[in-house]
Amino acid sequence: MKKSFLNFGVVCILFTLNTTIAQQKKDSVQQLKEVVISATKFAIKKEKVGKIIYQITPQEIENSKGKSIAEVLSDFAGMDINGVNSAAGKNKSMYVRGGRNRQALVLVDGVSLSDPSGITTSFDLRLLTLNQVASIEIMNGAASTLYGSGASTGVINIILKKASKKPIVLNYQTAIGTNNSSENTNLNLTDIQQNVGVNGTLNKFNYLATLSTIKTDGLSEASDKKSATKFKSDEFLATNAYLNLGYSFSNAFKINLFGNYDKNTYDFDASAFTDSDINNGVNKQVRVGISSNYNYKKGKLKVVASFNKNERSFDSFNSWANTTDHSEYVGKTYYVDIVNNYKISNEIQLITGFNYQKQENSTNTPYGNIDEKLANYTTFDPYITFLYNTSNGFNLNIGTRLNNHTEYGNHWVYNVNPSYNISTKLKLISSYSTAFIAPSTYQLFSQYGNVNLKPEENSTVEAGFEFQVYNNIDFTAVYFYREEKNAIILPDFIAYSNANSNTNAKGIEAGLNMELIKKTKLRLGYSYIYKSADLDYIPKNKITASIATTAFNKTYLSLRLKNISKRTYFDQWGSGSNINLEAYSLVDFYGSRKLIGNTLSIFGQVNNIFNKNYVEIIGYTTKGINFKIGLNFKF
Repeated sequence: MKKSFLNFGVVCILFTLNTTIAQQKKDSVQQLKEVVISATKFAIKKEKVGKIIYQITPQEIENSKGKSIAEVLSDFAGMDINGVNSAAGKNKSMYVRGGRNRQALVLVDGVSLSDPSGITTSFDLRLLTLNQVASIEIMNGAASTLYGSGASTGVINIILKKASKKPIVLNYQTAIGTNNSSENTNLNLTDIQQNVGVNGTLNKFNYLATLSTIKTDGLSEASDKKSATKFKSDEFLATNAYLNLGYSFSNAFKINLFGNYDKNTYDFDASAFTDSDINNGVNKQVRVGISSNYNYKKGKLKVVASFNKNERSFDSFNSWANTTDHSEYVGKTYYVDIVNNYKISNEIQLITGFNYQKQENSTNTPYGNIDEKLANYTTFDPYITFLYNTSNGFNLNIGTRLNNHTEYGNHWVYNVNPSYNISTKLKLISSYSTAFIAPSTYQLFSQYGNVNLKPEENSTVEAGFEFQVYNNIDFTAVYFYREEKNAIILPDFIAYSNANSNTNAKGIEAGLNMELIKKTKLRLGYSYIYKSADLDYIPKNKITASIATTAFNKTYLSLRLKNISKRTYFDQWGSGSNINLEAYSLVDFYGSRKLIGNTLSIFGQVNNIFNKNYVEIIGYTTKGINFKIGLNFKF
């Protein structure tokens, strides 16, 4: 398989000679127009940014129908989503550049998301649906000066869809497919997805509303390889609703009201290799807020205020007491971010901001309760960033942030990020950044809590380059080294404390994008990660590759490869030793075709084409070969 895939790639590369000069010029102009938001919180040309930012464009989102956000993210270098190929209800752990789940920050339209009721406050990716997403930016590396706690190893900025300029646009999408393990290749259609939406613009008013549902069954969360009987399948049900209302008072001043309601219910098993007919859980999220944008002669002002409420509950069988335990968790986040971009001159910009957050945790379980009147804290963070972009290609981003926390006091972070465009084809980048992760309400106020905890601290240095060849080949590479200290640990299950020893992570990320022939593109990604401690399913080497073409009339076709190297997992609850997991490769196919203009299209995918049998998480099931087919209507 690997040899065939390589041969196909070589043949395609030979066709590069057919790329015309006119097409090269068109691509070059298009690349110069690319802008990103994550690097400064405001739109800025990519060539002026001293970080490598992966962009998942609206067209790429359009060509990923039927997938989850976790599946889309896992296709990029430096990004690992543990559980992405497990049962839909299995929790998804995100690792960016070897960092743990809570070291990477998830944003939706620039607003950070977290769950204060969790031990580490990390956000649950299962609560989001790709049907609401317009595009995604992935900015690897520390970014606490702009985004605060949690932005230690990377930022994933999910940008939601906006209203059409037309008075009314209706959209309906439906998909159905299989959900099997590699041992079970039946044709039961147990993966059903539907999405309906309406949006438009009426004079100065715009609106967008969507409703999505997902029902998945047929796969047991726990593996039954060590059992004489087949395990019961575990169901997953998700509902996602989104409403956005906007009003343009003028070209300079716009305001939006938004609201999300997300809920999923799921069955889960007792543990690795252990089935359960009782265990089930419910996740709910309600998010409401207001955002405004004001443009004036020399700058832009953004204000966002939101309230987010997470509710989790689950029933689990207690084998010791032969009873069913019920647990409830409620987390609340109050969020305000005010940020201003002032243009001092054509070369100098000053970004100043203020961020306010309050987090509360209410927990009721058989093992202990947490009262939100006690388990809460507030942060007040002023921050400032200085941008210097010269006409000769030199760029400098310098920023700092003062985190004022009601429990542990003040904490400074800063970054220095110079880059230099040697020519229109070569840019050198470098940065030194510090970052932090605030202790959670659980770590501060639970029965194991310690209000004297310090925040976890990270410092990261990186250096790399972006290089363009023949206007249709882009190559990027970056080296990073991260030092972690004050890690929050729970020794002997007595009380949380800060670790005395430091850990470090280092690695390389590289990417290649090129047009093989007209309308046929190749994308390659590679990451190498070494971490001195905290071994947790993170592969040292990861390779991603995709070939996509629109060469056929009204048709899009893509083939994707993902290779995960051997991984090491420390089995602290079992053998107490390291377990080595074998490497594996997955190949997926995706295709779509317009049937009636832009009104009706059909799409389909086949995942794990070769039905690879592998272990993603010890003791849990992974998906085998599966297919999905769907229709998209747009009126």
